[in-house]
Amino acid sequence: MNAAMLPLSAQILQQEFRTELVAIADWWAAHTLDQDQGGFYGEVGADNQPVPKATKGIILNARILWFFSETAQQLDNPVYRQCATRAYDYLCEHFFDKKHGGVYWELDAAGQPINTKKQVYAQAFTIYALCAYFQLTADAQAIARALECFNLVEQFAIDRENQGYLEAFTREWGLIEDLRLSEKDLNYPKSQNTHLHILEAYTTLYQAHPSAEIRAALKYNIDMFDKYMIDKNTYHLRMFMDLQWRDFSPGYTYGHDIEASWLIAKALESLGDTDYTQRLTPTLINIAEVTLQEGIGEQGQVLDSYDFATASVNREAVWWVQAEALVGFLYAFSVTGEKKYFSAAEAVWAFTKKYQIDREGGEWLWLSRLDDNSQSHYKVGFWKCPYHNGRAMMEALQYLHAD
Repeated sequence: MNAAMLPLSAQILQQEFRTELVAIADWWAAHTLDQDQGGFYGEVGADNQPVPKATKGIILNARILWFFSETAQQLDNPVYRQCATRAYDYLCEHFFDKKHGGVYWELDAAGQPINTKKQVYAQAFTIYALCAYFQLTADAQAIARALECFNLVEQFAIDRENQGYLEAFTREWGLIEDLRLSEKDLNYPKSQNTHLHILEAYTTLYQAHPSAEIRAALKYNIDMFDKYMIDKNTYHLRMFMDLQWRDFSPGYTYGHDIEASWLIAKALESLGDTDYTQRLTPTLINIAEVTLQEGIGEQGQVLDSYDFATASVNREAVWWVQAEALVGFLYAFSVTGEKKYFSAAEAVWAFTKKYQIDREGGEWLWLSRLDDNSQSHYKVGFWKCPYHNGRAMMEALQYLHAD
């Protein structure tokens, strides 16, 4: 970004983001290593106490691998590198299906598979994590495993008739009835969430191992958002769709909207197609603008979601939504130079510092202190990882870097 564009407060923010990135990494290195059963704990409570018998999910473990691999590149701390290697070794030893390929969804605390379904979302995060570890170490086996997962997704998950990627399969890559990522998701064969993280995985895979095949797959993913998932009337993203792309979304989520805006932008940057980037960029800015107009709470936070059935907004402040909004608004500012986006990012960060970060215990709370039951959620668990907040610190630093 041109230095003349940056407000005076940008330098202060840069220092705060660096400090918080170190704080996140240090907390995870100190509180999550499972010394008895290997790898990392499957759960750590809001009180920082581990739950040794908690199951271990692939999403948590892949995101830990990604985070420490990226942070070790940024900060060159040997502890972070050791954590990355620990995560890599555990994932390869326990999560990979040596018979049918790909990764399992869930293990017990001792590392034995208890849910062997092949969720495409999980394969995507594994690709993403392995690419980061490859970029850290140049380990040829890491990129080979990433390409193995890529080939499986391309072979089994693409809907050849209607386009797009299907959600989930059995261990043997056969059809499965329950396609959901979690109990709160709807059981439809296509979701914006899975497509978004295939997109993110392929963005990084193309950087780590550029090839014509991966480039075509990345372009295909961007096309799916442009054709089917971005509502060009509202500039919200459709969440759940059937095979023919008919929309069955119960509402929209501001966090996924703003996250998609900057992740698609990064995918376009990786693709390097100038004409395509110029055509899609106004759409991505419109997504950020709609989030700014509709999704901001009284304290500058970004709210959770809008429900069609009740015509109401869920006003909870969730940790990952603030992280994505911070990056999304900085992305919009970097493209447009409009101060309102920078101010929105500053407000989100001010809220996060005051209400989302646990200053005494470390890490970020699932819900802000202004929400009911803010202490009732775990700090580490199947869906609580150092990915959203850690990635936000790294991406925000990039957007504030003066050329």
